[in-house]
Amino acid sequence: MAGRLLTRGMIAGVAAAFVAFLFARIFGESQINLAIAFESAKNLAAGEPPEPELASRTVQASFGLLTAAVMYGAAYGGIFATVFAFAYGRIGRFSPRALSALLAVAAFVVFVLVPDLKYPPNPPAVGMPETINLRTESYFGMILLSICAAAAAFMTGRPLIRRLGQWNGTLAAMGVFIALIAAAQAGMPDMNEVPTDFPATVLWRFREAALGMQIVLWATIGLLFGPLAAPILNEQADRTGSAMEKM
Repeated sequence: MAGRLLTRGMIAGVAAAFVAFLFARIFGESQINLAIAFESAKNLAAGEPPEPELASRTVQASFGLLTAAVMYGAAYGGIFATVFAFAYGRIGRFSPRALSALLAVAAFVVFVLVPDLKYPPNPPAVGMPETINLRTESYFGMILLSICAAAAAFMTGRPLIRRLGQWNGTLAAMGVFIALIAAAQAGMPDMNEVPTDFPATVLWRFREAALGMQIVLWATIGLLFGPLAAPILNEQADRTGSAMEKM
């Protein structure tokens, strides 16, 4: 069963990647082009030669973007299916569709929203080459801290739910998560590398598009995987029920 769920998770991830790719093409590429134009004009004014392109913008915005989206979509879908298989029947009596949607929301918050609140994505011309290692390490460190905070909130949430009830216990667990994230983000280094003359609208629209692409990706995975997984789980439940009746 786990193998079949993994396959369907990868299918959901690839489908979600195609939808996210279309979203990025429509809403994100125009902002990237504006940022590149700003960077080129700035380099030209400073007398610096243009950087050689390893791949043309046409390739980057089409086959390159699509290939990258499909690769990480398949990977995310496979990981999502693995977590779903572990969580199903262990964290409550959720239907496959409800659990899939719930896990997608949790994945978006932990892996995307929390890190992006501290280190939002930047377009070309924003950031300095000498700090790229620090920015990368800080971003992945924030993801790790987000995972740890989610695990701590989950572990403390179960006894809180038993003591306070479902609603109050869930709210208390969410409060634990928010408090841990606030403390973690306060302790992480800040990055302020946006040029003073960079267009604020371009920066804002780029970050909107980047966040929107992730919302589309995880929403599609969450909504699509549940219906794909339901027949497998129902079939397994029928087999289990038949085996128990024979006993």
